[in-house]
Amino acid sequence: MSIQLSEVKKKHKQQSLKTKNKDWLQRILSYDISLSSKAFSNKKKEAFFGELYILLSSGLDFRSALEIVVTEQTNDKDKKMYTEVYEQVVRGRSLSDALEATGRFNKNDFYSVKIGEETGRIAEVLEDLASYYGRVIKQNRQLVGVFSYPILVLITAFAAVFFMLNVMVPKFQDIFNRSNAELPALTKSIMNISKFTSDHAGVFFLFLFAIVVLLYAIRKKESYRIISSGLALRLPFFGNILRMMVQQKLFQTLALLTASHITLSHAIQLVRQMTTFYPMEKALEKMEQDIIRGKSLHESMTECSIFDKRASSLVKVGEEVNKLEDIFKTLSKQYSEQLEHSIGMLGGLLEPILIIFIGLLVGVILIAMYLPMFQMGSVIQ
Repeated sequence: MSIQLSEVKKKHKQQSLKTKNKDWLQRILSYDISLSSKAFSNKKKEAFFGELYILLSSGLDFRSALEIVVTEQTNDKDKKMYTEVYEQVVRGRSLSDALEATGRFNKNDFYSVKIGEETGRIAEVLEDLASYYGRVIKQNRQLVGVFSYPILVLITAFAAVFFMLNVMVPKFQDIFNRSNAELPALTKSIMNISKFTSDHAGVFFLFLFAIVVLLYAIRKKESYRIISSGLALRLPFFGNILRMMVQQKLFQTLALLTASHITLSHAIQLVRQMTTFYPMEKALEKMEQDIIRGKSLHESMTECSIFDKRASSLVKVGEEVNKLEDIFKTLSKQYSEQLEHSIGMLGGLLEPILIIFIGLLVGVILIAMYLPMFQMGSVIQ
C-alpha cells in the first residue's frame, strides 16, 4: 500500500509540475493576490481537488486521503484549514459541510461536492472541479501572458518620457535661451509640456492616486458598475474578448453543475451569486426568474444582449433533445478556443503597435530638441 501511495503522490506531483509556467515574469504577474484573508486561490483549489481525486481513485477512504493532504502542507494557514476539514470528517460530517464551514470555498465548490456525495459520484465531481480550476488558471495565464509585456513596455516608456521631459529638455532649454534664437513651434510645444510636467508632477500623481482611490471606493455602486461594464463591452476588440470570457466561464460552470445533477434554476442561482460582472449578473437574475415562471432557457437568453445568437441557438437544441450538459460543455470548449485565438491575435497586434507608438513619441521629442540646432548650423554656414 505504501508503494502504491508513493506512486500516486509522485504521479500527482508530476502533473502539477506540467501546469507551471516557465516564464518567471508571467509566474510573478499571474500570482494569485487576494485582499481577503479568507480567500483561497484557484491554484490551491486545483491542487486540493486534484489530489483528493487521485487518492480516492487509488482506493483510499476520505479519512486517509485527507490525512495525506494535511501532512503534505507547508503553509501554516493552509495546514490549519485542512486539519479542521479532516477533524470534521473524522467526527462524521460530510466533506461538503466541512468545506463550507471553512469559509474559503465558494458555493460552486461545496454544492458540487455535496451532490457528488449524494449521488455516489464524488470522485468524478472532484476530477471535474480540478479540471475546472485548471482551465480557469490556464485562461488567466493566457491573459497575463498577453498583457504583461505591453504593460511592462508602457511603464518603461512612461518612465523614459518623464525622464526626457524633466531632465533632458530643461538642459536643452538653457542652451536655447542663451542663443536667443527663434525656436520652431514643435520645440516650443515640447518645452511648454516639459515646464508643465515639472511644475505639476506632484499634483498629477496626487490626482491619479485620488482617482484610483475613488474608483476603488465606488466599485460596488450599481451606477459605477453599469457605466464601467457598458464602456468595457463597447471597447473595440477588447469588448468582444470580454464578452466571450464571461460566456465561456458561465457555460463552463453550468456544465460542471449540471453534470452534478443540480437543477438548472439552482445552477443559475449559484452562478449568479458568484458572478461579479454586472451585465451577466442581471442576465442571470432575469433567466432565473424566467425559468421559475416556466419560460425556456433559450428564450430568456435571446432577450439578454450579453449572449451571442449562436449560444441561444445551441441551448435551444440542447433543450429540445434534453442534452443541456453536453451543449454547455460544447459552448465552453468553443469559446475557450475562440478566446485562445483572439488573445493570441491581440498579443501579436499590441506589440508592434506599442513599439511604433513609443518610437514616434520619443522621436518627436528628440526631433523637437535637435531641430533648433540644425537651424543654427544652417545660419552659421
